[in-house]
Amino acid sequence: MTIAQPQNPLEPLLENCRYFEYTQAADPIGSGTISKLPFANFGSELHRTGGTRIIPLDVSEQLRCPGPATSPALCANFVRILAGESLETLFNATSLLFYVMYGSGRTEFDDLTIPWQTGDFVVLPVGKDIRHVADSDSAFYLVHDQPLLTYLGVTADRPCFKPTLYTAEDSLRELAAAQKAAETVNRNRISVLLANKAMDQTLTVTHTLWAMLGVLPNGAVQLPHRHQSVALDLILDCAPGCYTLVGPQISASGQIVNPTRVDWQPYSAFITPPGYWHAHFNESGKEAHLLPLQDAGLQTYLRSLDIKFVLPDGSVSR
Repeated sequence: MTIAQPQNPLEPLLENCRYFEYTQAADPIGSGTISKLPFANFGSELHRTGGTRIIPLDVSEQLRCPGPATSPALCANFVRILAGESLETLFNATSLLFYVMYGSGRTEFDDLTIPWQTGDFVVLPVGKDIRHVADSDSAFYLVHDQPLLTYLGVTADRPCFKPTLYTAEDSLRELAAAQKAAETVNRNRISVLLANKAMDQTLTVTHTLWAMLGVLPNGAVQLPHRHQSVALDLILDCAPGCYTLVGPQISASGQIVNPTRVDWQPYSAFITPPGYWHAHFNESGKEAHLLPLQDAGLQTYLRSLDIKFVLPDGSVSR
């Protein structure tokens, strides 16, 4: 006869306990326990042809996280909608931003109809099903924060801002004003940040997302900078000769050590990992435009963005 042993009532509470000596677990990225964010390029051929669909820019396998995901917190996508067709999107996300690379149409969100055309930005909070309708062949660059909510195990159920439209006319006018002002002080970083008045502390486009519309003048050499937010960069227009150098370290003279070169292509995207130094160069003979999207709204609120710039004398800003 077998006598059943009494079960320890604490066993369910203890079975997942683990302990590590400090030096074995203090730096999971350095030890390789958690993967680094990979470099990745996503060409415009992904959205130039084919039917109506969402094209996730997915590196979740390298991140070892549920996909699709382009960073631990964000998922970038190309979206293609043929003329006269529609596409519904439903994400468990607190923030969704799309930039219209080309085309025209409208987005139906709850009880709103939001018209859009080439160069417009549409920013949406959590809502019901979203339906996009194209009047002409259209393509978006769309970024949302569902990967962050998946990691936290939460469901978005409360909008933190109102749906917002940043028209191409308005944003390009603001960028032109910034460019004119920059010429008087020889400023080579020329851009405008999209912001929402609900984000009066972070000064960002949503509470998780940061967005910038920038111009890289012909001949510009932007000195390296870095930040702890992940940058999901979309190139809008450029001629051959525009590129970015990226690397984890800089020399004593402020140059990126053994950089990776990313050559720009119109309406292509690439990932700049957090903490990596990066510098932009324009040797094309024409000015170029870019759109970096980041999780810097969240990083700014957490007080962990830690942005640094290399100064003209090679020193680093505090």
